[in-house]
Amino acid sequence: MEFRHLGASGLQVPALSFGTGTFGGSGPLFGAWGTTDVAQARRLIDLCLDAGVNLFDTADVYSDGASEEVLGEALRGRRDRVLISTKTALPTGEGPNEAGASRLRLIRAVDAALARLQTDYIDLLQLHAFDAHTPIEETLATLADLVRAGKLRYVGVSNYAGWELMRSLAVAEKYGYPRYVAHQVYYSLIGRDYEWELMPLGRHQQVGALVWSPLGWGRLTGKIRRDRPLPATSRLHATAEFGPPVEEERLYRVVDALDAVAQDTGKSIAQVAINWLLQRPTVASVILGARNEEQLRDNLGAAGWSLSAAHVAELDAASAVVAPYPYFPYRRQAGFARLNPPLV
Repeated sequence: MEFRHLGASGLQVPALSFGTGTFGGSGPLFGAWGTTDVAQARRLIDLCLDAGVNLFDTADVYSDGASEEVLGEALRGRRDRVLISTKTALPTGEGPNEAGASRLRLIRAVDAALARLQTDYIDLLQLHAFDAHTPIEETLATLADLVRAGKLRYVGVSNYAGWELMRSLAVAEKYGYPRYVAHQVYYSLIGRDYEWELMPLGRHQQVGALVWSPLGWGRLTGKIRRDRPLPATSRLHATAEFGPPVEEERLYRVVDALDAVAQDTGKSIAQVAINWLLQRPTVASVILGARNEEQLRDNLGAAGWSLSAAHVAELDAASAVVAPYPYFPYRRQAGFARLNPPLV
């Protein structure tokens, strides 16, 4: 397994990591993803470790903390072999202090996560969403205290807009607080918005991308095809409303291209889609999700090889969309591109 530095930090993370959204799954979203118990989780973790994958991602809102609990129990006795990433900030209750990134909420949330994970430190804590109600200075000062207390090793964010992340980095630099080294983002062949602003920001500020839903919310597995109904067993029947939208014709165009490249390379459609991401700038790790061993083994096969330049170009063309303003001039006019060339 290839390891990459996470942003500007000295921490090295595997190019593929494992997301535990299925662990202890309950509710309309996570229950539809999967209901992995502790015994099943141990087996999936075994497979990951055998493949060199040692970063496991979770969040306090995944099945009301059950994901963290199952992960903590499944890792009992081997905590020193792994990296744990978890997230907080989204609401975990109806109370006024059960959401956000205030000092009170962060301290409570971190202590609760540590208890559920059965550990005394978290390798990477990410803020799951930007809290517009709490001063950035308060959030970063609290995270600095938690790092000094030894409860956190590194900090990052998820689902931030460009200005929110840049403002946070500026405040961290001004006061000497720990900088965010990771941005957990949605990025896939059918969701390339990350490229417009967040990718150049990540490159310039050395913030590594941890990619969630690399298969486009389960749409890039090869099971969804043109002129074919959605399989009865697809989780999209229950979860589509929670995930990123996609225009159907574009989805089919991308799947057609993936199918052609998969046939050329002898790889699965999912492996090709994930490998494409591994070659993109700023991507530190692609987070895999799997309900069973078969899915996990197939996804792990996305590493250890590289698509050819011709295949990358074929996938780029099939998945391309017109960039929104102010980005489209830099992709359509030579004068603009000469001053500020796109990364991809």
